[in-house]
This record gives sequence, structure tokens and C-alpha cells, in this order.
Amino acid sequence: MIRRLLLAIMLLGLSVPAFAVNPDEMLADPALESRARAISAELRCMVCQNQSIDDSNAELAKDLRLLVRKRLTDGDSDQQVMNYIVSRYGEFVLLKPRFGTKTVLLWGAPILLALLGALSLVVFARRYAGQPTGSPLTTDERARLDELLKK
Repeated sequence: MIRRLLLAIMLLGLSVPAFAVNPDEMLADPALESRARAISAELRCMVCQNQSIDDSNAELAKDLRLLVRKRLTDGDSDQQVMNYIVSRYGEFVLLKPRFGTKTVLLWGAPILLALLGALSLVVFARRYAGQPTGSPLTTDERARLDELLKK
């Protein structure tokens, strides 16, 4: 009995990563459906933020999936569909933003921060390299050291 229960729980767990695309949204043409899924995987759900519209159950994501499929059935290319969605929702709708004048800082910031960190490590290491640590010897310690060195 326990084995069956565990098996049922495992099978339910396997169904969790299923896509949010409903069967009624799917296109009859497998090639168009494949293109729609590829485009949907690149578009961010504006409600969920870190999910693609392909994975999201939000109403806005469903509307965007339907819009993508409508544009594809109307004959738009993949790039035209992406440009249409971006023109309506802005660059933020893309999970992987395009490289351009508006996103230069977004793409360049990690490199800039890594270089800045490396430079500060070099400056810090040079500044404190070779400097003695601790406090200077007292006169008693100095005398004792001189006495030990003479022997």
C-alpha cells in the first residue's frame, strides 16, 4: 500500500514541470506550433516576471501565447512576431534582452564590475604588501633581542 502511494506521489511530481499551454491554444500545424513554442519560450510573463509565457498560467501569458499564434498564422516571420510584441511591451518582455544602445549597461555591467573588483584587489594587495604587522618592539624587548643575537 505504501509503495503504491509513493509511486502515485512520484508520478504526480513528474507532471509538475508541464507547460502551461492548453490544448485549445495549440495550432493544428506542427511546424507552426513548434515556432510558436520557441517564440513563447523567449518571452517573459509580465505577471510572473521570471517565467516564460510558455510556462506561465497567468491570463496575460495566455493572451500573449494566443497573440503569437495568431501572428504566425497570419504569415509573420518569427522576427516580425518578436518585434511586434517588443513594440507593445518593451524590451523587458524578452527573457534575453537584445544588445543595443538601451541595453549596453545591462550587458556591460558584469564585465565592468569584475574588472573593477580585480583592480581594487590589485591596489589593495600592493598597498599592504610588505608592510609590517603588529606593534614595534619595546625597549626591553629590543634589549633582550640584542642580547640573544650577541650569543
